[in-house]
Amino acid sequence: MTDQFQADLAACRDLLRVGSKSFHAASLLLPRRVRDPATALYAFCRLGDDAVDEAQDAALGLAEMRARLDAAYRGEPIDHPADRAFAHVVAQHAMPRELPEALLDGFAWDASGRRYETLEDVYGYAARVAGTVGAMMTLLMGVRRHAALARATDLGTAMQLTNIARDVGEDARNGRLYLPRQWLREADIDPDAFLAAPRFSAGVASVTARLLAEATRLYARAEAGIAMLPRDCRPAIRAAHSIYAEIGAEVVRAGYDSVSRRAVVTSKRKIALLAQAWLPGMPRRAVPHEPPLAANAYLVHAVPATELAIGAQSLGDRIGWAIELFAQLEERQRLAERDIAPNAG
Repeated sequence: MTDQFQADLAACRDLLRVGSKSFHAASLLLPRRVRDPATALYAFCRLGDDAVDEAQDAALGLAEMRARLDAAYRGEPIDHPADRAFAHVVAQHAMPRELPEALLDGFAWDASGRRYETLEDVYGYAARVAGTVGAMMTLLMGVRRHAALARATDLGTAMQLTNIARDVGEDARNGRLYLPRQWLREADIDPDAFLAAPRFSAGVASVTARLLAEATRLYARAEAGIAMLPRDCRPAIRAAHSIYAEIGAEVVRAGYDSVSRRAVVTSKRKIALLAQAWLPGMPRRAVPHEPPLAANAYLVHAVPATELAIGAQSLGDRIGWAIELFAQLEERQRLAERDIAPNAG
């Protein structure tokens, strides 16, 4: 790495240490080869979010960030540490422009007060503000397989659905509604009346429960993708998976009331989940290949399809791959024997 990139990274870390404490803490779980480019990527994305939220005219803020994106992809970033570091990372990792562009689209949707009538509409929003992050992080880990990217976008979407379920009241008080309006009407709730006076009810609980059920389904799909990542990256992603799923569990324990309260995972519980994330994953029953969600498909297909070549892995990764393969074969044989046993004789 050049001295300039190191200096720009240090400035990005300072930016995130103050403005994004959660990312700064979570990034420490990643190996440095991933943590450094992730810091540059997140710092640039953070500037985009701030440009929309803090600008007197959101459209002008978005236009500025699109111009900065153009400059970075031309290899001529503006004179700012985050822009220079971002340009270095997108060139080094062959990051398709469609991915950060989609994130800016998500910011634009927020600024325009977009309405989300159906679950598919919500998925479209989640693809832009969270599925993009899953895809970009996967590329920073050196993985470009479409199967892995599909599962990474599943995880990002599941985490965004969890955020929505957790922040129903807070979002409504800020004039935003991400629960599917169709679902609210089916629960005899007028979406605009709810926005005007957010109040918890059995109907709101039922809609929140439906959304968390979708998140749970996607968390389960995403698990298969963790094994496709480099071994030294898996604990960080496993921890993020577990902690966000636990946020949803807290909403459930509160009777799905995220209007009058906000679910929080205690520090003690987070530490326990972080410790579990470092344990080897147990072999799981094989599941059929699942395509990406329709809303996420364009993110996955923006990346030219490649398969991970075993020859390109380190010796440690090849040994780890072999051990896991034997474990999976052993597990499949055990499950097969268990299924056959009741019919024996």
